[in-house]
Amino acid sequence: MNAHAAAEATRRRTFAVIAHPDAGKSTLTEALALHAHVIQEAGAVHGKAGRKSTVSDWMEMEKDRGISIGSSALQFDYAPEGHEGEPYVINLVDTPGHADFSEDTYRVLSAVDAAVMLVDGGKGLEPQTLKLFRVCKARGLPIVTVINKWDRVGRDALDLVEEIVSEIDLQPTPLFWPVGEAGDFRGLARIDEDGNAEEYIHFTRTAGGSTIAPEEHYTPDEAADREGDVWETAVEEAELLAADGALHDQELFLQCVTSPVIFASAMLNFGVHQILDTLCALAPSPAGRASDEKTLAAQSGASAAVQEFRDTGDDFSGVVFKVQAGMDAHHRDRLAFMRIISGEFERGMQVTHAQSGRSFSSKHALTMFGRTRETVENAYPGDIIGLVNAGALAPGDTIYTGKKVQFPPMPQFAPEHFQTLRAKSLGKYKQFRKALEQLESEGVVQILRNDLRGDAAPVMAAVGPMQFEVMQGRMAAEYNVETVTEPVPYSVARRTDEASAPQLGRQRGVEIFTRGDGELIALFGDKWKLAFIEKEFPDLTLETLVAD
Repeated sequence: MNAHAAAEATRRRTFAVIAHPDAGKSTLTEALALHAHVIQEAGAVHGKAGRKSTVSDWMEMEKDRGISIGSSALQFDYAPEGHEGEPYVINLVDTPGHADFSEDTYRVLSAVDAAVMLVDGGKGLEPQTLKLFRVCKARGLPIVTVINKWDRVGRDALDLVEEIVSEIDLQPTPLFWPVGEAGDFRGLARIDEDGNAEEYIHFTRTAGGSTIAPEEHYTPDEAADREGDVWETAVEEAELLAADGALHDQELFLQCVTSPVIFASAMLNFGVHQILDTLCALAPSPAGRASDEKTLAAQSGASAAVQEFRDTGDDFSGVVFKVQAGMDAHHRDRLAFMRIISGEFERGMQVTHAQSGRSFSSKHALTMFGRTRETVENAYPGDIIGLVNAGALAPGDTIYTGKKVQFPPMPQFAPEHFQTLRAKSLGKYKQFRKALEQLESEGVVQILRNDLRGDAAPVMAAVGPMQFEVMQGRMAAEYNVETVTEPVPYSVARRTDEASAPQLGRQRGVEIFTRGDGELIALFGDKWKLAFIEKEFPDLTLETLVAD
């Protein structure tokens, strides 16, 4: 038992920021880093002339469009005011908000212990927000809800709380309630465990919101004298919610029954350090994880299920949740993002790749702050580190020391869009194949091949069409390969097997492919064609490719 690793795990907080596009995720990510004093000035708004992009958005397409299209990791220390002892270690993952990149977001959710769900105060729960809330609940991830953009005219605070209750059956429990309606954000009322406003935190704007907003703290009586009816309204609303049972209970929060609520403006840096303080105080520290019993049983030839559990103080283990190349234009490296599950990681240690059984040295290991990297010597459960040029690693892979462990694989989504991809110039074929291989291993898109189409024109399969743009953009920028795409007459995919493939391949409007992981995938022209074949050939294997 590694007591030091277990102790280090207790001061880790590993969470993702998730929301609908344009809710302010990347702005909040940078504001959190600003309040932890790891940057001096926030990049603020995307796409505005003369303004910087945020540290977590590093792709040219992200900077041009002002959206996050890939997840990024930031690690920094943070000590709440009055905190004694060593600071907390924050591992923060900013995720893509666009629905076309849901698969990347789902991978991130398998690597964190909690989620900050950002809700636009003017729009409320949007489709992607609803979807991600439900995923977090299904995965048992505690959720801290942040109502953002309260400096802008928007909806009523009580209406937003009621919408969360009615739409997703999650009980918001206010910890910091707004003083001033949307568009007139004056500060926050700190709510105690009984639902009473115990303190008023008044914020002062700074130029462009690029620096930390100064705070003034007042007692309830002082707040009443200063703000009058606006303060009384905040107090009454908090008391109304308390009377309705909206009080924080740590166990219910960890069970995803309730969600602490904080109102904020990430753009103005109002309420930001309150978010960090809440995560340090309430979010769970890293816990152990069970292995994939079916995989271990199959590999060992056992008839019964076998399961290995790794606690935080056990031998080292980690799981890869993302692979990314091209983050540094000066180095053609490939970075595997790994969440440490148990034990202590030491740079250079010899580890085993569970999927292949091969061992390798981990001497090239990095911690990340967006695109900036530093060599890491030691890391602990909950930390997210990057392994450089670990070519065999793919999302979902496990590495470990000691007794074998293999964690459950990453789910793959059912693709809904399909296009062929080929190089514009035949002279670029070698670079095209190399780029295709590396970007496929990252999971940018799924690549489908068969003998009929050959390697020069494989089919790309994606959750959303913007993934095709990312694929082409990165091929051009990182590998100097211009490509062209063409639509294919398919809209539905199903997993099949070798026994069923010949019969399916003889049907009109059906084509069989092999995916990069070796799975056989059947593509159908439409859902009616699929329904017809399922009716005519009920014994054929046709399984959905939807994530768990």
